[in-house]
Amino acid sequence: MKLDVDVLRYLSREDFRVLTAVEMGMRNHEIVPSVLIDRIASLKHGGTYKVLKNLLKHKLLHHDASKYDGFRLTYLGYDFLAIKTMVNRGVFTAVGRQIGVGKESDIFEVSREDGTIMAMKLHRLGRTSFRAVKSKRDYLRHRNNYNWLYLSRLAALKEYAFMKALEEHGFPVPNAVDCNRHCVVMSLVQGYPLVQVKELQNPEVVFEIILGLIVRLAEHGLIHCDFNEFNIMIDDDEKVTMIDFPQMVSVSHRNAQMYFDRDVECIYKFFGKRFKMTFEEHDDNVDVSEIEADESSRPSFSSINKTAGFLDKELAASGFTRKEQDEIERFIEGDIEDDAGGEGEGTEDNGRESELNQTTIKDLDSLKLEEEEITSSHNEEDRIEESQQTSNVSQSRESENASDREEESEDENDAQLVKSLTKQRRRAIAAAHRGRKNYASRNSYKDKGGKSSHNSKIQKQLNSW
Repeated sequence: MKLDVDVLRYLSREDFRVLTAVEMGMRNHEIVPSVLIDRIASLKHGGTYKVLKNLLKHKLLHHDASKYDGFRLTYLGYDFLAIKTMVNRGVFTAVGRQIGVGKESDIFEVSREDGTIMAMKLHRLGRTSFRAVKSKRDYLRHRNNYNWLYLSRLAALKEYAFMKALEEHGFPVPNAVDCNRHCVVMSLVQGYPLVQVKELQNPEVVFEIILGLIVRLAEHGLIHCDFNEFNIMIDDDEKVTMIDFPQMVSVSHRNAQMYFDRDVECIYKFFGKRFKMTFEEHDDNVDVSEIEADESSRPSFSSINKTAGFLDKELAASGFTRKEQDEIERFIEGDIEDDAGGEGEGTEDNGRESELNQTTIKDLDSLKLEEEEITSSHNEEDRIEESQQTSNVSQSRESENASDREEESEDENDAQLVKSLTKQRRRAIAAAHRGRKNYASRNSYKDKGGKSSHNSKIQKQLNSW
């Protein structure tokens, strides 16, 4: 869907309030009911439904009435929420042309108030060209249910974290500025993708620099997994810059060697085709020593020493398990060496432990005899207490029987009083009825004849009787 920023200037505060309400409802609903949207937005005089109609016209929402009447955010509506937040933060003030399209994202130019041009990357997972995200990427981890907007948000957060960490360790990456939802703002790289470059002044030097970046990433515990000519930028001075980091994994990943070899093979293949660089291919008649010498020039996963740092641990890259993290922490604290030293000292203390065991056995025997004496004395005290308790119980039972008899006599007297009171009450009610005067209806004077007047006369006679 094309990003038309002109619509953004015509959206009101109520429009963004309803968009935010739909976003909040999508945490628990695939299609948010319209009643829930109205409740979350809480606009006056039922204005939510009018705003929904306006947002639906601009294709910021999608309406679905298959099971119930509800709405969901589109990527355009999600874009507007992210851009509005960035503008409010003062990250940029204008959105320009589109400068890149990928299978997972779109890239636009944005500018600040001082005229600085930056790049805005909007992640758009779920396109028909690349829907195997669940199997190709590790954004979900252990979750089964997912939403494309939620996956795009996870990809943006992961890329922002990797970009920040790699920049701090001196890697040639864009400067990460800010991140919100599925939007990442970074500095604009002044260069071209390597796939668009036809000639290089020093292709061998660029080739060595790119291979050195792959090895250096692995020494820091990371593998790019998509290191090819499309994700390498090069400027006029042949300075190399890496881009696109959401798919990076740890060197502890089960397929780490395969990903590493694939990245290396992509670079070898591209430079061989584009810049006609030749690499030695081994035949069956070549000596083993020559093969080993050539393999030493080509980077291999087994020859890499992970000594530069633990970026995969810091960024929780996929493939780095909790067990490996605990082992690294123990190694750093020196607990492994202490355990090894403790095993040697244990053999010397075996004699002392046997002597201590014998002394403890003797002490236990003496304790058993003392416990038997104490238990016998306790038994006699228990018998005396039981006899006293039985006597107390018998006395309490006699007192309870006496009290029960008194209560029965009191209940009988109470019953007689109740009967006498009810009789007196009935007599008083009857006397009151005898002395009461019966009045005719207030509307009797209105009756001038007919059945109603006849009935009123009969009632008067009955009352007089």
